[in-house]
Amino acid sequence: MKRRNSHLPTAWRRRDKAARSSHGLRSLDEILATTEARSDSPCPGIEDIQHVIGELLTIRAIMVAERVRHQLHLGEVHINHQKSARNLLHYLALRCHDLRPLQQRLTELGLSSLGRAESHVLVTVDEVLGVLHRLMHRFWQPPAEEADVVDFANGDRLLTEHTECLFGPTSLGRRVRIMVTMPSEAADNFSLIYDLLQQGMDCMRINCAHDDAAAWLRMIEHLRRAEQLLGRSCRVFMDLAGPKLRTGPLEPGPAVVRIRPCRDIYGRVTAPARIWLTPEDSPQLPPLPAVPSLSVPASWLARLHPGERLKLTDARDAKRTFTVVEVMDSGCWVEANKTTYIVPGTVLQKTIGTKGDDRKAQVGELPPGKNAISLNKGDLLILTLDLTPGCPAACDSGGQLLTPATIGCTIPKVFDDVRPGESIWFDDGMIGGMIEKVERSRVLVRITQTHVNGGKLFADKGINLPESDLRLAATTTKDLDDLSFVAEHADVVELSFANSARDVELLQQHLARLGVRQPSIVLKIETRRGFDNLPEMLLMAMRAPCCGVMIARGDLAVECGFERLAEVQEEILWICEAAHVPVIWATQVLETLTKEGMASRAEITDAAMGDRAECVMLNKGPYVVHAVRVLDDILRRMQGHQAKKRAMLRKLRLAHMLPTKRYTVPEEK
Repeated sequence: MKRRNSHLPTAWRRRDKAARSSHGLRSLDEILATTEARSDSPCPGIEDIQHVIGELLTIRAIMVAERVRHQLHLGEVHINHQKSARNLLHYLALRCHDLRPLQQRLTELGLSSLGRAESHVLVTVDEVLGVLHRLMHRFWQPPAEEADVVDFANGDRLLTEHTECLFGPTSLGRRVRIMVTMPSEAADNFSLIYDLLQQGMDCMRINCAHDDAAAWLRMIEHLRRAEQLLGRSCRVFMDLAGPKLRTGPLEPGPAVVRIRPCRDIYGRVTAPARIWLTPEDSPQLPPLPAVPSLSVPASWLARLHPGERLKLTDARDAKRTFTVVEVMDSGCWVEANKTTYIVPGTVLQKTIGTKGDDRKAQVGELPPGKNAISLNKGDLLILTLDLTPGCPAACDSGGQLLTPATIGCTIPKVFDDVRPGESIWFDDGMIGGMIEKVERSRVLVRITQTHVNGGKLFADKGINLPESDLRLAATTTKDLDDLSFVAEHADVVELSFANSARDVELLQQHLARLGVRQPSIVLKIETRRGFDNLPEMLLMAMRAPCCGVMIARGDLAVECGFERLAEVQEEILWICEAAHVPVIWATQVLETLTKEGMASRAEITDAAMGDRAECVMLNKGPYVVHAVRVLDDILRRMQGHQAKKRAMLRKLRLAHMLPTKRYTVPEEK
């Protein structure tokens, strides 16, 4: 029987099974053996191969034309990024097509399916074209003027160089860096920063939305001291606050203190509640944190003794008793075994001792409670232009709505850019609504999504308008004031809410005016517009010697939709790898571990996915030092298995676990 594809040159079929390339090429004999064994699919013939060559040549021509079309932009890119910028343009042109049918045909031929071409696009296409032409007994090579492209080795090398430029050289044997956001207490806690650096922190992140320049400077000084003691280096990243759109203030809630003893699962008291009584003319903070504090007249307080009992009627008209357990110079400790609600003016009365009014004392002023607006699906919420304190909805005795809930927003000029029918989200996507009407001084919002039992909207919560074309500059007046400190002390400045190339250009201009020292810029991608404009912003950022991208998954999930976040973050990783630009994987990494000391299974998997980036960011929390240790271990384990999209075939211990003993099935009798 005549062998299929016998028209192919014998010399090529004999070219050793060593003709396998790093991008997945198999020898011709292997290709033929595979295709001949498939009865359900005919072996590709001359016409099939010719068709694939034609498709690839067309795509290649489009890629080259795209680079030529942007030649002017390429001339403004820094020399460090020249090849990377060309590679980015090639990749964008490649991904303008649905390549899945072509990939399938390439795979059937045993060739590279272009699935790992991000960091070296044109050379991957050229290598495949060269092999396809040799299969047709033809010679082909790319034009000489296009020879200076990123090859397989240089793609990885460029990304490594740009990563070290942004984050500094790695010294821990771990490829992916760890960034930690500083809490306010880091300004006065050297040990915290020392422990973080010792456990593996590579980058300190300071959020300029919190604290002030004096506190930031103390944090940096602590870091420099820890670096000297540990012999390690750590980059300082400073995050500009940006135009964060938030809810305005609410009217104060009722001034009431709820006092609760500790109870077991059966409701039995296991420990009484402790209350701190302090003189109202010179109140002292309680010796223990998070303990209710009540102010009373100093003369009455001075006559209390351990063991005395104080009777009262609380805000619910419930009869309660406090017991005096300890008297100190600055105040007095009392205990309660029942839940009690205290308001200003509540009368405490001794049960023994003095007579008349000397036995009684009134509780003084209490801080107002934190108010909230309760919202359910279908409710109406009014957003106001000013920051007049908002209030919950008012209803009559029959539950009929009298006035809807109102709340202000911190950037009223966004009202000029919103339109009826657009979506709006509050509190990191916890509450969703639809804009019904835009008036001169207010916007009417119909609530469309909350928890099943409703949601509560507090003051100072984020607002997202993913479908609105907001004309907000990425840098605010506060950002420009902070920028002078950032330019002097930070290695990298993070641009929050980067939405356009113009935002990046303005920041570059502001930094240029501040002096010779130029920190690198990281683009925080946290809006839909920022995601859509990422390629253009990258080309602008690449005018500087060094730049990076942060996937700020909190706001980005709200803006693009939670169900689409996985897809969006993958696309950002691909685009940045094509540009050889390092990426920071951020927001809620090991969040439960950092805040509560125990990670969920999903968080561990998410942290492992961070190995696809060049840096993973942890937020602040009481267990952040432990979280750094855990993340360091996860990233070390994963780097032997995964590098970007490429699986690394490290030797598996599990592969040696198959028992060598042979088992036989006993014969039936």
